[in-house]
Amino acid sequence: QVQLQESGGGLVQAGGSLRLSCAASGGIFSINAMGWYRQAPGKQRELVATITSGTSTNYADSVRGRFTISRDGAKNTVYLQMNSLKPEDTAVYYCTAAALIYKSGSGYSLNDYWGQGTQVTVSS
Repeated sequence: QVQLQESGGGLVQAGGSLRLSCAASGGIFSINAMGWYRQAPGKQRELVATITSGTSTNYADSVRGRFTISRDGAKNTVYLQMNSLKPEDTAVYYCTAAALIYKSGSGYSLNDYWGQGTQVTVSS
């Protein structure tokens, strides 16, 4: 059973920084892309940043230049360094991973997995 465990959320003042981490575990053969999404109260979940196994990155326009996504392939872990935080960055941040798993009798399958979310609150 694949699990994604996020950490690093919290309360920070505007202009401050936080670093989120997400470790994937549980029967993983390999991981393709990993990423971060966020959902603010009353709003739809939106893409923040993604990173491929080849370390190509993609960012939402609202965070480009302030946030940096990175990954440690050996640890199946993705990070999100968030600098110059703004009150509008307040949201629950979710980690996601496209993981290849193997099940006896079923073979390989590529599935999307999500973490439980971590709260980031930026005060003005």
